[in-house]
Formats: sequence, C-alpha cells, structure tokens
Amino acid sequence: MRRQRPIERQVERQVERQVERKGEIGLTEGASAAVLRGHPWIFAEQARGASRNEIGDVVVVHSARGEPLGRAIVDPESPLVARVYVRGLDEQIDEALFARRIARAFALRASIRDGAEGRETTAYRVVNGEGDRLPGVVIDRYGHVAVLRLDGAAMQRWCDRVADAAFRVLGAHGVTSLVLRETERGVEEKIRPLRGEAPPDEIVVREHGVPFLVDLARGQKTGAFLDQRDNRRRVGALSRGKRVLNLFSYAGGFSLHAALGGASEVTSVDVAAGAHATAQRSFKVAGVDPSSHVFVTADVFRFLERAAERRERWDVVISDPPNMAPSAAKKPRAIEAYRRLHAGCAAVLAPGGVLCAASCSSHVSQEEFLATLDDATLGRSDLRVTEIGGAGGDHPTIACAPEGRYLEMAFLA
Repeated sequence: MRRQRPIERQVERQVERQVERKGEIGLTEGASAAVLRGHPWIFAEQARGASRNEIGDVVVVHSARGEPLGRAIVDPESPLVARVYVRGLDEQIDEALFARRIARAFALRASIRDGAEGRETTAYRVVNGEGDRLPGVVIDRYGHVAVLRLDGAAMQRWCDRVADAAFRVLGAHGVTSLVLRETERGVEEKIRPLRGEAPPDEIVVREHGVPFLVDLARGQKTGAFLDQRDNRRRVGALSRGKRVLNLFSYAGGFSLHAALGGASEVTSVDVAAGAHATAQRSFKVAGVDPSSHVFVTADVFRFLERAAERRERWDVVISDPPNMAPSAAKKPRAIEAYRRLHAGCAAVLAPGGVLCAASCSSHVSQEEFLATLDDATLGRSDLRVTEIGGAGGDHPTIACAPEGRYLEMAFLA
C-alpha cells in the first residue's frame, strides 16, 4: 500500500476538521480544483462528512482550505457521493432552480425544434444532464411526450420536484405527457406516468423530416438513441445507389435513412428480432417497403465471418455497437473487441466504399478509438478518415468534463 506523504495527511486532517456538521462535506485539494473548473462530480474518496447526511440531502461543499464552494445533492451510499448544482451560496437547490435551468435548456434547442432548412424534427434531447448544468437529469422529447431519466438514488428523491418543474416548462410548449423511465439493477423497466395524460406505448416522430416509430414502453434508454441523429442523416446522404450494411441495427434508424437516401439495398443485422419488427414498422410509416431490404437476426461477429467467407461486399458499412467499455476496467477488452469488429467490417467493405464506425464509450478516447481503425487492424491501406461526427447540438457538454463527449463516429473512405 502506498504510504501517505505528510502533506496528504495534513490535507485530510484539515478536511475532517471543517465538516463536523450535518449539511456539509469537505473536499480534497484535487476535488476542490475540479469543482472550481466546473466539474460537478465528487467521488467518495474525494470527500469527508458525506455519511452524516441522508440520500438526496442538499449540502454545502467546502474546499480543502475551508472555503464554501457551492451546494450539492449528496448520496453517501454511492461511489459518486455528490453532484454540485450551485457554485457559491447565492442560489438554493429547489424546484425553482430546476425550472430555470430546464427553461434555459429548452430555449437552447430552438433551432432544433424549428427544423433547420425546413426539415422538421420532433424528437430531441431537452436536458442533457451535466451539459445543461442539471447533473443526473436527462429529458428526451418525442412529440407530445417527454421522458425523464434520473441517475442514482439521490436524484430519485427529487423526482416530484423535477417533474413539477419540467412539466411547467414543457407543458407550455406542446408536451401533454411526462413519464419516468426507471432502471432497477441495470434492467430497464416500463415507463411510469408522472404528469399529464397517459402516454402511448409507441409514438411516431420525425428526425430531419424522416418519420420513424419509437417504442416508449420497451425501447432502450428513453426509447431511442437520439444522439446519432445527425450521423444518421449523413449516412443517408452517402447511400444513393449503394448496397448498405447496418450492424447492431437496433430499431433501424441508420437503415431507414439509408433506404430513404436511395440505397439499392439495406441489410440490417441485430441479435434482437424484436428490434427488426420495430424497424420494419418504421419503414412502413416512412413509405418504404421493408420486403425490398434485408433483416438478419444474428450475432454481428458471426455474421461478418460468414459474409467474408461468401465474399459478400457492401458499399457502405455502418458499425454502431452498444457501449463496449462501461467501466475503465473493461477498456482493454473493449479495445480488442473494436479491433476484431473493424477488421470484420473492412473485410466486407467493397473497394471505394465507406466505413462508418461508432463508439459510445466515454472510457475510450478518440485517439484510442481511431487506433482500432488503422491499416494493420483493417488489413488494407486504401482508407482514410474523412470526418468525425459526434452527438448533435441537443447533447451539449461542459468544457472540463470529457466524460460527456462519449460519442464518436468516424467516416473512412
């Protein structure tokens, strides 16, 4: 075990002395500096005094030198022990604060709501957690339904106050139903109505003018993966006259954009047959005959092996896997999985084709991800990175928190 240096012991004693009362926590030097930079997360090993408080309590956060830095919501039972909401002590953490920040976040989405260049979009993220200065709070809008997700037990204690604030803001702008998407032990549960009328199980929305079906009751996350919206449009623009392969196709967002973009044939591959059923209904809603395209229920890695053996080729290959590195400990294995996956994609990519490879793991940096797309991995030297896409403007981040910039999509041609 590493021995503490005298200065570290001194800091810890100092922090311990300054948080003798309930309603306060003290930080180490490193955590104090991070909060001053604007990072809202405080981990258990960085704080003292959290255990004197209850889950969901508001606490004053003190620096290692004893100065009050702001107010946070605490969860003494979580590794992420507190989330800072307010810098300084001028503001309280209350329903009014949530309402102001939700209104500000909603206003920032004006260009998305109105539809740039006449392309209407009715599905987008209204609140992106830390990026909208509302740590632990995500709200996605699907037409007249808003779906709320709260991260952690502490934020669950604030559910009613967040719901009241959100419905007050969004209800004035066409939202008639606010629901909570709950997670228990990592398993998605059905949506729970919070405010307004009962929501439908499914809803048709539009994305850059493209209609598609969202399964609110059973879909992943809040119902759909809205962060890929702009990348889906880019794939549509690349697909005219092309054979397109969409791996980990889920509900078929990339597939539908490719088909509407004029692809001669789209092959969608996913291990879940139910996802294909949703995708096929979206095709019909958009006026596309799903029987003109191919839907394969299979493990993606095995599919690629067999396709390579048959010498099948596609002009556009899209790889959008789930999070392969949900923790830092799993990153090495994820890197190897990306290499294997991208090698398989390259083996079925036609000469002159475009590879669209995505990563949604914050633990894998852009440089590390691009390293899984080098010539040695792909087994070919005719591809170069032409652009890198990310989440849309409705997924803002704060400058000091790279964790929020988790999505990358590299286009290689």
